[in-house]
Amino acid sequence: MTDASDGRRIDRAERLIKAPPSVIYAALIDPVAVAVWLPPEGMKGQVRTFEPHVGGLFRMELIYDAPDDRTQGKSSEDTDIVSGRFVALEQDRCVVQETEFQSDDPAVAGTMRITWALEPLADGTHVRVTCENVPEGISKEDHDAGLRSTLAKLAGFTEQAG
Repeated sequence: MTDASDGRRIDRAERLIKAPPSVIYAALIDPVAVAVWLPPEGMKGQVRTFEPHVGGLFRMELIYDAPDDRTQGKSSEDTDIVSGRFVALEQDRCVVQETEFQSDDPAVAGTMRITWALEPLADGTHVRVTCENVPEGISKEDHDAGLRSTLAKLAGFTEQAG
C-alpha cells in the first residue's frame, strides 16, 4: 500500500498470536528474544545495541544463511545492518521504532518507521506491524514475505512462552 498524500510506501502484515499481549510485548523489548524471532526465514540475527526506552538506540546485524544474487545484503555481501531508535513504548500495546539500513545504496536510504501494535483478543493477541516510508530498494514482494515470516517466528517464540 502507498500513502497517497506523499507517495511513500507503507507495508503491513498482521497475525493472530495465541499468547497474551504481555508475553508478546516482552519479546519485542528483549534483545535476546529479538535476535531469535525478528530475522526472517533464511537469516540469523545478532543484536549489538539495544536500549528499550523512548529515545534508546538499537543496532542489529541480519545475516543471510546462503546469500546469492537475489538475496545479497544491503550492508555487505551477506549482511543487512540496521540501526535506529525507540520512538514510543506503550506496555503491552505498542512499540514504535525508526530504523535505517547501513548501506551505500541510495535505494535503501531513509528512515523507516516500524510500529508493532498489540490488540488483546479472547484467544490471544492480534499483532499488526506497519512499516512506513519503506525504501524503494526493498521489493514489496520480498518485504511482505519477510514480514509474514517474522510474524510466524514471533508466534512460534511467544506461543511456547505464553
